[in-house]
Amino acid sequence: MRAEHQRLGAADMGVPWRRWGPYLGERQWGTVREDRSGGDAWASFTHDQARYRAYRWGEDGLAGICDERQLLCLSPALWNGADPILKERLFGLSNSEGNHGEDVKECYFYLDATPTSSYLKMLYKYPQAEFPYADLVAENRRRGRSDPEYDLLDTGIFDDNRYFDVVVEYAKDGPDDVLMLVTVHNRGPDAAELHVLPTLWFRHTWSWAGGEERPTLTAIAGAQDHAVVHAESDELGSRWLYVDQAAPVLVTGNETDDKRVFGSANATPYVKDGIDRAVVRGDSSAVDPSGTGTKAAAHCQFRVPAGGSATVRVRLSDNHYASSGEAFLDFDDVFTARRAEADEFYAEVTAGELTDDERAVTRQALAGMLWSKQYYSLDVERWLTEQGADPLGTSSLRNHDWRHLVAEDIISMPDKWEYPWFAAWDLAFHAVALAVVDPVFAKHQLELLLDRRYQHPNGQLPAYEWNFGDANPPVHAWAVLFVYEQEKAVQGKGDRRFLVDAFAKLTRDFGWWLNRKDADGRNIFQGGFLGLDNIGVFDRNAPLPTGGRIDQADGTAWMALYAQSLARIALELAEDDPAYVEQAQTLLENYAWIAAATSHVGPDGVGLWDEEDGFFYDVLRRPDGSSVPLKVRSVVGLIPLAAATVVDGGARTRFPGIVEETTEFLDQHPAVTAALWAHGKQAQESGPALFALFDEQRLRRILARMLDEEEFLSPHGIRSVSRWHLANPYVFSVDGQEHGVGYLPAESDSGMFGGNSNWRGPVWFPINVMLIRGLLNLYAYFGEEFTVECPTGSGQLMTLREVAKEISERLTRLFLPGPDGGRPAHGRRALLRDDPHWRDLVLFHEYFHGDDGTGLGASHQTGWTGTVALLPLLFRGARRTEVRR
Repeated sequence: MRAEHQRLGAADMGVPWRRWGPYLGERQWGTVREDRSGGDAWASFTHDQARYRAYRWGEDGLAGICDERQLLCLSPALWNGADPILKERLFGLSNSEGNHGEDVKECYFYLDATPTSSYLKMLYKYPQAEFPYADLVAENRRRGRSDPEYDLLDTGIFDDNRYFDVVVEYAKDGPDDVLMLVTVHNRGPDAAELHVLPTLWFRHTWSWAGGEERPTLTAIAGAQDHAVVHAESDELGSRWLYVDQAAPVLVTGNETDDKRVFGSANATPYVKDGIDRAVVRGDSSAVDPSGTGTKAAAHCQFRVPAGGSATVRVRLSDNHYASSGEAFLDFDDVFTARRAEADEFYAEVTAGELTDDERAVTRQALAGMLWSKQYYSLDVERWLTEQGADPLGTSSLRNHDWRHLVAEDIISMPDKWEYPWFAAWDLAFHAVALAVVDPVFAKHQLELLLDRRYQHPNGQLPAYEWNFGDANPPVHAWAVLFVYEQEKAVQGKGDRRFLVDAFAKLTRDFGWWLNRKDADGRNIFQGGFLGLDNIGVFDRNAPLPTGGRIDQADGTAWMALYAQSLARIALELAEDDPAYVEQAQTLLENYAWIAAATSHVGPDGVGLWDEEDGFFYDVLRRPDGSSVPLKVRSVVGLIPLAAATVVDGGARTRFPGIVEETTEFLDQHPAVTAALWAHGKQAQESGPALFALFDEQRLRRILARMLDEEEFLSPHGIRSVSRWHLANPYVFSVDGQEHGVGYLPAESDSGMFGGNSNWRGPVWFPINVMLIRGLLNLYAYFGEEFTVECPTGSGQLMTLREVAKEISERLTRLFLPGPDGGRPAHGRRALLRDDPHWRDLVLFHEYFHGDDGTGLGASHQTGWTGTVALLPLLFRGARRTEVRR
C-alpha cells in the first residue's frame, strides 16, 4: 500500500491522522454565526473589526491549520513594513461594497494536499508596497453592475514583480507532530523587508463564550537560537511550538479590544490586536511582558535580496524536544518524504491516458477541495438566546425554526472566504469529487446533513446558514449512490451500512418534498429558487407580482431524479433484504406519477412541455386559474435531461415481483402508461429499463437546442441561458412594469439575491456535471445506434457518450493552456499567461463567461467546480471523440 493509503487505513481504525488539518476558516467575520444585529451580518462584524474583536463561533487565518475542534490554531502572519495592519487574514469586500457582491481581493493558490493533510502546500502573493485596501473599496463602490469587478491585479500593485511569493507547507511526522515551512521568495528587482510571524492561538471558548477553562500559551525563555511556546489546555494537553529563529515571542490575549470596538474599558490591556500594535506601531506595551496569554507569535524579520529567498521552520508537536537541534534534526527529511508520498498518491489517482496538463489541473482542483475543509460550529438555540429571542416562542430572527441544529464538525466548504458555510447541494458535488481520493470523508460529508443534529424533525435537509429552510436542488440521494458505487468499484464491495442509513433518512426528506413543495398534489413541484438564484423572470422564492405560483420544470425534474435515485438504492439494498423491494416499487410509482404530470397538458393547453418550441418551461399559474408558459430558454428546461436513469435488465430477473407489480400498476393507470412508454422500447420484457421524462422524439428536440452553439453549447460547456436571448430577450409585463431575462454571459445586472450571482448566461459546473450524468445514462440505454449532430448543424454525428465527452473536454479546457499559452478561465491577463511565476497557477471560479470562459464570481470555488477533477478520470482510457458524418 502507498504511504498515504496506509495513513487513511490507520485513520479509519482510530489513529488520529485527521486530527490536524486546514480546518481554520479564511473568513469568520461577516457570517451569520457572528451576527449580533439580527439581520445585517456584513455590517455587524466587519473586516476592520476582525483584528480587534474575538469571535464567538470560530477563527480565521492565512494559510493556517488547527485541530479538528479548532481549539488551537496555527497560521503565519505577515507585514511588509508598509501596510497599516498586520496581514493575519485575507481581505475582501462585503456584499454592499462590491459592485457584484462580496469578493475576496487577494491572490492565493492551493497547490497541493493529501486527504490526511500529511502534506499541504499553499501560495500567497504579498505585495511589497502598501496593500491597496482603500483603493479596492473606493473603486468597486464607484463602479456599477455593468462594470467589471476591480481586483487586486487591476491596481498595478504587482508591477515590476515587486511582491513576495510566500509558500506555506505543512508535513506531518505523526498524528500530533506537524511541521510548517514558510519559504519567502522576493520576485522584485530590489531587496525588500518582510516580517514573518508564525502565530499560535486558542479559539476563545471561555468567559462569555460559555466555557470555564482558560487555556494558556507561555513563551519559554532561555533558548539561544530558536523560539519556543508551550500550549496547555485541559482538552489538548501539552503542545510545544518551535521556531528555528532567534526571534522574540510576542504574547497577548485572544480577547476583544472593547475600547476600540465598543468604546468601553478593557478588562485586560492585552487584547486580540496586541501583536498587530507591537509590530506595526512599535507599541511594546500592547503585549504581555509576563509572556503568558492565549495568542502568541514569534517575530521573525528578514531583508530578502532581489531574487533571493528566506525560510522559517516551525514545529507544533506533542513532543517536548530538549533543543532546537533535536526539534529540527529530521525536519527536511520529513518534508522530502511527504512530498514524494504525495506525488506517489496522485500518480495513482491520475493514472491513465491523461496529459500532463490534465494531471496538473486535476491535482490542483483536488488540492483546493482538500484545503477547503473547515471547522464549522453553530448551536442555533444558543445563537437565538444570545440574540435575545425566546427559542421556544415566536421570533423574526433567521433560522428560528431550526433551533434543533447543532453543528460542530469538519465540513467541506464551497469557498472558505466567500462561502465559509455549508450548502446542501454544493456539499453533494463536493462528496462526489472527494470520493476519488477519500471515500470515507466523502461518505461522512453526506451523512452529516442526514444526522439528527442537522436534518429537521420534519425531514428537510438544511440549505445554508443564511436560511436553513430554503430549498436546494435535492441531489443528495444521487450523490449517496454515486459515492457508494465509486467505492464499490474500487474496493470490490460497497458500504451497506452507509447506504441503509442514508436511505432511511433520505426517504424522510423525499416525503418532505412531496408534502411541502407540491401545492396541489399534482406531482408538479414549486421548489423555489432551487439554487439557481436569478435565472427566472421573477424571484421564484418570493411572492409573485401576479399572485399565484410557478410550476417549475426544474423542480419537477429534480424530484424525478430523487425518486429514481432512491429507487436504485432500494434495489441495491434489496439484493440482501427483500423488504426493500416494496419500497423500490413505491418509489418507481412516485416517479411514474411525476413523469406523467410532466407530460400532462391541462385544459388550457399549457403544460411544462411546449410542443411548439420543443422545450420544457416553467408555467405561471395565475390566481384566476389561467396559465402561461414563461418561455425562457434556460437550464430549467435542460434539467429533465439530468433526470434520466437506467436500471440494468437483470433487475427483471432478480426482482420478478417488481415486474408483476409494475404491470398491474400500468394496467390500472393507462394515462401514466401513455406518458411513460411513448417511445415503445421501454416495455420490452428484457434488457435495461430507462426512466426519463421524455421520449426519443422529445430528446432529439431538446438536444438540438442544447448542442447548438448559437444557443446553449459554448466553447467551454453548456450555458445557463440560451445565447438566443441576446437578440431576443424574454419580457413579461405586469401592471405596466416589464420583467425580463436576457442573455448575460458574465456578471449579473440584477440585484436579485445580492447581485453576486448570475444564472443568465454563464457556464456552471454543477448543471454540466448533471447533464453529463444524464447523457451517459441515456447512452447506456440507447447505445451506439442513437446519434445526434454535435454541434447542431455541423453534420458531425456523435453517440450520446461522445456528446458527454465533448462537453467534458470543453469544460476541462477552461483550465488548460491554449495555443497562446493562456488558460480561458484566466481571461486575457498577460501576467497569468506569460509570467513563469503565475502561468502554472490555476483558479477554479464559481462560474464562467458564457462566450470566452473567463472565470467569474468566487475565485476559489473548488467546491462544485472541483468536479473538474472527475472529468478526465471519467473518460480516461476511452478513445477521443469520434466524429461521424
